[in-house]
Amino acid sequence: MGLAYWDNGFKVMSSNRPLHKPEDVKGLKLRIQSSKVLDAEMRALGAIPQVMAFSEVYQALQTGVVDGNENTISNIYTQKMHEVQKYLTISDHGYIGYAVVANKKFWDALPADLRTTLEGAMKEATRYANEIAQKENDDALEAIRKTGKTQVIVLTAQERAAWRKALLPVHKQVEDKIGRDLIHSIYKATGVDPTKP
Repeated sequence: MGLAYWDNGFKVMSSNRPLHKPEDVKGLKLRIQSSKVLDAEMRALGAIPQVMAFSEVYQALQTGVVDGNENTISNIYTQKMHEVQKYLTISDHGYIGYAVVANKKFWDALPADLRTTLEGAMKEATRYANEIAQKENDDALEAIRKTGKTQVIVLTAQERAAWRKALLPVHKQVEDKIGRDLIHSIYKATGVDPTKP
């Protein structure tokens, strides 16, 4: 049973060449987590997805086994990936979050007053966890900028629209895995019209 979602943050791209347009990604070997959705995203951009353990990414970037990476800013910073990547593109092309779950049978067996107390505590913990995640990503971005080793690229509205348009076909492609209703509820919640990227 789902109780909450806790943020890690939106994903960005790191590489040794500037990534402004989806075409800039073409031919790059990009590390991804094992995921058919992420694989489809990278292929839609013309990248060559490379599934690799998180612990191996820094060395793979350093030695050129992969050309770039996608992750949250805080993960890139704490793993020092920015030290071996010239560019960081704030693409916000994906999201990493964590579902907080409980066994439904256990949850339903709790007294109603205790569930109410726990639901309130979960709301407070969720707000706190998400504030921490936001601060960690903001602080990490500032720290990366201060090193001077990595140029941070903030996409323009027009560049964002091009990325969205390039990735839109993936939504249809993975609809059977993710669920059409979920995808359309996200469109509604975010105000995205998929017919007008």
